[in-house]
Amino acid sequence: MKYNLFKILVFSVFTIFIIFLLSVLFTPIIYNKGQALLSIIHNKEVFFALSLSLITSLISITIATIIGLPVAYVLARYDFKGKRLFDVLVDLPIILPPLVTGMSLLILLGPVLGNWLGKLGLNFVFTPLGIIMAQLVVAAPFAIRSFKTAFAGIDPTFEKAAMTLGDHHFMVFRRITLPLAKNGIITGITMAWARAVGEFGATVMLAGATRFKTETLPIAIYLNIATGNIDLAIAIALIMIIFSIIVLTVIKIFDKDLYNYYEKERGD
Repeated sequence: MKYNLFKILVFSVFTIFIIFLLSVLFTPIIYNKGQALLSIIHNKEVFFALSLSLITSLISITIATIIGLPVAYVLARYDFKGKRLFDVLVDLPIILPPLVTGMSLLILLGPVLGNWLGKLGLNFVFTPLGIIMAQLVVAAPFAIRSFKTAFAGIDPTFEKAAMTLGDHHFMVFRRITLPLAKNGIITGITMAWARAVGEFGATVMLAGATRFKTETLPIAIYLNIATGNIDLAIAIALIMIIFSIIVLTVIKIFDKDLYNYYEKERGD
């Protein structure tokens, strides 16, 4: 009897929470009666925001992947003094409020390094370059965390065996480590990309919120809500909801494959 009451209680909480989440996600569609999506087909502002979001996020995630792979490998494979401190430092942007991250970037790339970077032709404040930088700093830790988990789950004896056969470290990393960590890498890239596309706080602090200049999808929602254009804001929000569902589906698929792979390795 106690077990049945407990089961009823936990499932009641579960059901209420799921209903609440569905209400949050699909209320915009019901409120607008599905007409919002029709309003964006020929909308130049939405097209600009979508294009800018895709271009900047792809650039930032490419850089995050190039930086994140060696950083994650170091954290997963090597022991050194201060490793825990560096591990915390890498994770810090995940829990740090994006506005704080954006303010720090604004000070660093503005008053501190702005003049020097300007001489090199790199202007991050209130420019699309600022969007890329903000997305990179906020999203990279998500990629690194997934990469690190993937590398840590690989048996080091595979790499050692390859090196005893004459392969050097770069060849082992390319032929052995990367293929074995493939699912975790794809999951990390996908998760970080989704975070980059949805980035708002750090972006608006560093790059500003200017229409047709630094207007990404989240900023477009903010600007249209601020000016009272609710229908267009809802339409853009629906794009991001659909995008998030697709991204989460991809992550779940590769996370499942990664889990099954590790279970198989343990069984062997």
